[in-house]
Amino acid sequence: MAEQVYLAIDLGAESGRVMAGMFDGQKIRLEELHRFSNGPVNVGDTMRWDVLRLWSQIQVGLQKAAARFGQNIVSVGVDTWGVDFVLLSKTGEMLGQPYHYRDARTRGVMDLAFQRVPRAEVFANTGLQFMEINSLYQLIVMNQTNPELMGLADKFLMMPDFFHWLLSGSRVVEFTNATTSQMYHPTQRNWSVEMLRKLGLPTHMLPEVVGPGTRLGRLREDVARRAGLPRLDVVAPATHDTGAAIAAVPTDRTGSGNWAYISSGTWSLMGLELPHAVLTPRALELNVTNEGGIDGTYRLLKNIMGLWLVQECRKSFERNGSPYDYGLLAQVARDARPFRAFVNPDAPEFLAPHDMPEAMRDWCRATNQEIPDTDGGLVRCALESLALKYRMVLGWLEELSGHKVEVIHIVGGGTQNELLNQFTANATGRPVITGPVEATALGNVLVQARTSGSVGSLSQIREIVRASCTMQRYEPQNTAQWNDAYVRFCELLKQPR
Repeated sequence: MAEQVYLAIDLGAESGRVMAGMFDGQKIRLEELHRFSNGPVNVGDTMRWDVLRLWSQIQVGLQKAAARFGQNIVSVGVDTWGVDFVLLSKTGEMLGQPYHYRDARTRGVMDLAFQRVPRAEVFANTGLQFMEINSLYQLIVMNQTNPELMGLADKFLMMPDFFHWLLSGSRVVEFTNATTSQMYHPTQRNWSVEMLRKLGLPTHMLPEVVGPGTRLGRLREDVARRAGLPRLDVVAPATHDTGAAIAAVPTDRTGSGNWAYISSGTWSLMGLELPHAVLTPRALELNVTNEGGIDGTYRLLKNIMGLWLVQECRKSFERNGSPYDYGLLAQVARDARPFRAFVNPDAPEFLAPHDMPEAMRDWCRATNQEIPDTDGGLVRCALESLALKYRMVLGWLEELSGHKVEVIHIVGGGTQNELLNQFTANATGRPVITGPVEATALGNVLVQARTSGSVGSLSQIREIVRASCTMQRYEPQNTAQWNDAYVRFCELLKQPR
């Protein structure tokens, strides 16, 4: 077949890209056409997203795509992080500058919500883990502090859906991202309207939920004209970046339940792909989450703070006159003394600290551990702690699913951290297979290819990824030492071993 081109607009918390996926019927190749920065913008004492600047950069990327590929482009689709959203008025005006999930306004709001709807009832109605950043709590705060703005809201669009609206005029929310909101019912497969009304939230603004692979319409005429593109199909991939990444896990065990994944980046999303949500009391107790996946599957997973700790340490080191690239940072961590101290990566102290190294030292001090006193020691502490948290979460996933995990696939940018990959194999006692780095973009473009009819199934998507990408395998090492470290880690976190 002639090579077809699919465009992935992939927006992350630190950067965005416009990527081209070139598919020849057997293998897929990616080419980055345009990269641009992203991140919070401080407005007064709040943190916001500059979505208009992102839209401007997306259009630059579309212009580059038109110049590079022209009529060979089949479609375009957007994936982003979860939970955040834009509110539109009836006339299509954006209501306010959208908030960043790390904004402090939601601190403590979960307890207020549970006074109206008990925690167990919220979980039964959503299947989602409890995080103060979730859309539900953002809307509760907005309804309390800015009811006039909420009263003007006609459509609630999550981040990728907002950009799809800019591209095509569609006003729907795609399934995989809807499930990150803590407002979507996992068995009724629709918005949890009754629960939302109990919480005093308006529900008229909630749009239709569509599945990954849905054709949303054609590229707006004005957007196409400015970019020099034909009026392409706009297709919703799995719009949550983790959902897209898991679609591209190169497993040959689709449907078996005996493999786990870690989508590794700023956050680590560790989970299983299952046919349905797990809503048991034990799942509620462990605060796991059920997020939507491809073909109506659910991703039973746990959010773990991830390489955020290392990223923030690196920024602090640079501010203090010690710049590192990530390769050198891994080297000084490898050379540091092992198992000196651990932190809980998910402790609230690490969500948005003023200075990550100081926050880590404070945590070690409060738990009566040795305090890491070198840059390498701090990074090693972060990486060992992440690997041990992966082991803890893996045990929870096996318990909840009844499946024994035989192999762990790591995808995403974090696969480039070879030290963490090896630590993960060591800590869990399972072989680790890494790759692809660009899992999210691959999942995005291959879901589009399936919509066009060029790919037939999820299994075929994963077969194409295996044929197209380089993977690396890590076998467990030093398991006795890691077992001893895990005992200490569980004691620190006050969890059973």
